[in-house]
Amino acid sequence: MRADPPRLNRRALLAAPIALAACDRFAAVQPAAGPLAPSLKSIAPFPVGATGMTGQLDDPVWVAAMRNHVDQITPEWELKPERILQPGFAFDFSASDRMVDWGREQGLRVFGHCLVWYSQGLDHFTDALPAARFAAEFDRYVSTVAGRYRGRMVGWDVVNEAVAEDGDGLRDCVYARRLGPEAYIVRAFEQARDADPDAVLFLNDYNLENIPTKGATFLRLVERLLKLGAPIGGLGTQSHLNIEIPAGQITTFMRDAASLGLPIHVSELDFPMQRDGGRMPDLRSTAERRAQQIARVGELAEAFMALPERQRFAFTTWGLRDNDSWLVREEGKNRPDESALLLDAEGRPNPAYQAVVDAFTGRAGA
Repeated sequence: MRADPPRLNRRALLAAPIALAACDRFAAVQPAAGPLAPSLKSIAPFPVGATGMTGQLDDPVWVAAMRNHVDQITPEWELKPERILQPGFAFDFSASDRMVDWGREQGLRVFGHCLVWYSQGLDHFTDALPAARFAAEFDRYVSTVAGRYRGRMVGWDVVNEAVAEDGDGLRDCVYARRLGPEAYIVRAFEQARDADPDAVLFLNDYNLENIPTKGATFLRLVERLLKLGAPIGGLGTQSHLNIEIPAGQITTFMRDAASLGLPIHVSELDFPMQRDGGRMPDLRSTAERRAQQIARVGELAEAFMALPERQRFAFTTWGLRDNDSWLVREEGKNRPDESALLLDAEGRPNPAYQAVVDAFTGRAGA
């Protein structure tokens, strides 16, 4: 995910002065000394989740941390189209089966990510594929994957990242070109509902807090899709946070999202210390970056806590420990020194951890 520069809309500007005092108090939170903080799942009044991959299942430190802190797991890669979809529109469920089975054996809720994503399946779903075959294979993919795990998944990211990068309308992709910009989304949700009717079905996207224009476009899209009959059951905000966004911006988006009345999933939380791109050197000190992390992550956690109970679906981090993050991997951002999660490599709490605990237990600002 790229860290786009934030752009405030009028509503965010009006909200900022009030939210500033409410949210910047998190910047004063300091890392807790002494023993480890209690597990997140033991203090959160809603499910806490993290991602996992098959390569981590044999890591006893990771397994112990997952058992201690979370009650929901999202397979990070194994359920994505690039892993499941094979030449000739065949399917390989070996990795996804292992992840789903492991999660359920541990007594965890399992969340499916993701059925349709603009960036995947492109070796198979092409502009050259005949129209009837394209539609049939699209339907078959969604229904087969969701149907394989019928009754075993708490929810699905049915369509991932449908809004344009900058929030100006919808994203151009092969699915939109061949089936219609909104029609492919409705179609995917209908197939998923029929295949796994008890799962909560989510529209998921990123930079919704970071770029107010994109957050507003996302919410308007949800309203249109619901009017078209799409069985959307929840909103997924990835929350790959730009820790330099103004105080109050996260709170404003969460309040606007809550107005639709649907469950909300913080689905992929991380909060990188390093900026993406940019020509100017980053002169911020480590202390300043940590303070920004604490402030923004604390604001997100308190905004989530402020939701009505029925709208707090789950609070999920994209990785559990710093060394689990996609940001440190070579195929990700290749930043071995990045620290963007709640736990360090040894499973100890990072500074933002206490801000989350304080928000979840009602001690924020006390």
